[in-house]
Amino acid sequence: MGTSVSIKDLSLSFGAVKVLETLNLDIQDGEFLVLLGSSGCGKSTLLNCIAGLLEPTEGQIFIKGKNVTWEEPKDRGIGMVFQSYALYPQMTVEKNLSFGLQVAKMPKPEIDKRVKRASDILQIGPLLKRKPSELSGGQRQRVAIGRALVRDVDVFLFDEPLSNLDAKLRAELRVEIKRLHQSLENTMIYVTHDQIEALTLADRIAIMKSGVIQQLADPSTIYNKPKNLFVAGFIGSPSMNFLKGELEAGEGGLVVKVNGVKIPLNGYKADGPVQPGRKVVLGMRPEHVAVDEPSATKTFDAVVDIEEPMGADNLLWLKFAGQTISVRIAGARRYAPGAQIKLSFDLGLASLFDAETELRI
Repeated sequence: MGTSVSIKDLSLSFGAVKVLETLNLDIQDGEFLVLLGSSGCGKSTLLNCIAGLLEPTEGQIFIKGKNVTWEEPKDRGIGMVFQSYALYPQMTVEKNLSFGLQVAKMPKPEIDKRVKRASDILQIGPLLKRKPSELSGGQRQRVAIGRALVRDVDVFLFDEPLSNLDAKLRAELRVEIKRLHQSLENTMIYVTHDQIEALTLADRIAIMKSGVIQQLADPSTIYNKPKNLFVAGFIGSPSMNFLKGELEAGEGGLVVKVNGVKIPLNGYKADGPVQPGRKVVLGMRPEHVAVDEPSATKTFDAVVDIEEPMGADNLLWLKFAGQTISVRIAGARRYAPGAQIKLSFDLGLASLFDAETELRI
């Protein structure tokens, strides 16, 4: 598989403010890459550099092996879908789809063929004679995607395309975009701050913070083996539990001592050497903590603070070792505030971080 988009030593500054810093990224042919991060992390800026809407301060961008760093957006072989639909209000859907191709002086039979193909794929055939004001938000975003689709390009760029839609529509269109990628097999680069979109859509996720990629990996690795505390806290809803403690030598091996409570690290596979005395942060996802598990060999006391019923499951906020942690349990199980419970941990699924460097151990 070849490289579709290659970004080499890319930096971008606005005056003294560095937005992107010496960024390197290779995106494979047909890959769905998601740029994920909070507002202001540089993800949309990076996308706009790839699109040619912003000029980098340093570095180069290659698309299909061709250096496009100084090329006009129209010459880059890209199709872009924005957060705002940016449709021409006075034109019908059909005209919105075909307008760019007409400007490019494409023969009418070819335009008709491409518009039909895009409208079939996106199921907007019945809407072709309508104007944007007669469409719902989801339909408008489909038309905006269709406008990129008719260009028949190598790379599609999506800049938070679903953030203007309500939750139900977002979920529906997410499935549509995934289906679109599976049928077209084009390279897609997708910007979002929504971790659910990232985890469900991506082949790989690049998590960004302050213009730097913190971790680039497939969704499973990002979720289960976050590289640092920032990634661990950013992915997952509710967030991963963080217990601050210190490594100690126990009877059966190392333990993490958290406010006097000793949690054995049996089953945890460290990436490097771990020594007693090291200040650490133990990360546990809410679904990797069991409550009142009869088969558990080692349990810890905790007290229920708040219960949040969420339908299929319940979220318990607990007081444990002087800290507040969250635990996800089956929805049929209910606990009243103040209830005394027993916790057990699956340390094979835990994450351990150095308290100082914040990197995974």
